[in-house]
Amino acid sequence: MIRTAFITLAATLLSPTLLMAQPACTSITVTGHPSYPPISEAKDDTLVGAAPKLFAAVAKRVGVKNVNVKNYGSWDKAQAATRGGEADAIFGIYKNDERAEWLDYVEPPFMMDPVSIIVRKGDGFPFADWADLKGRKGVTNIGESFGESFDAFMAASLTVARAEGVDKAFAELIAKSADYLIIGMYPGEIESEKLGLKAKVEFLPKSLDSFGMYIGFSKASKCSAMKTEFVDILNKEVKSGWVEKLIEEAKKKSD
Repeated sequence: MIRTAFITLAATLLSPTLLMAQPACTSITVTGHPSYPPISEAKDDTLVGAAPKLFAAVAKRVGVKNVNVKNYGSWDKAQAATRGGEADAIFGIYKNDERAEWLDYVEPPFMMDPVSIIVRKGDGFPFADWADLKGRKGVTNIGESFGESFDAFMAASLTVARAEGVDKAFAELIAKSADYLIIGMYPGEIESEKLGLKAKVEFLPKSLDSFGMYIGFSKASKCSAMKTEFVDILNKEVKSGWVEKLIEEAKKKSD
């Protein structure tokens, strides 16, 4: 009788229904860009801004008890940590085919992100399309991608150096090691002011492009199983206009 009861109990505990009812993960480590205000920026060992606040709120609503927002020190290292599964998810990332090999994107993007061309004050040039960047030296932060089309064009037709951080990218521009800087409009505005360079640079009138900014789960993490439920809640928040409010709040704190 005891043996029969034990077998029945074990079968019950291991039943697929009960196992499926358990949350995919109760603790999650997420990361993002350390120099991309107001979306995400470093604050000691963590990250603050609109994206970490959005992610944490949605994750807790799907049953995650502990959300660890970790700063890995650079955008390149944040991606490497997510690719290897050390970080379960990443926020504020553009989509491309290479990243899709290790990242399970949450569709659709939670916002569109305009990307700007910044030049030294007085050194602007006509910019109507990407071809106008040919023959000039550019710089951008290491680890950045600007979509499949522009990445391919940049690799084939442009000379763009990679700097170890947004501050160093600005430094190369000011030092005339580069003729232009490619950076998101939001962080470009905020970082140029923080670095005391607002009077020394200017934004070309036309944006390079505007790209979808995503949340993605590492395919090496068990937490990717919660994506479906995460998508439903995230999309409701996006449609409600909450993301725009978070961005405005984060901009005020970054100023």
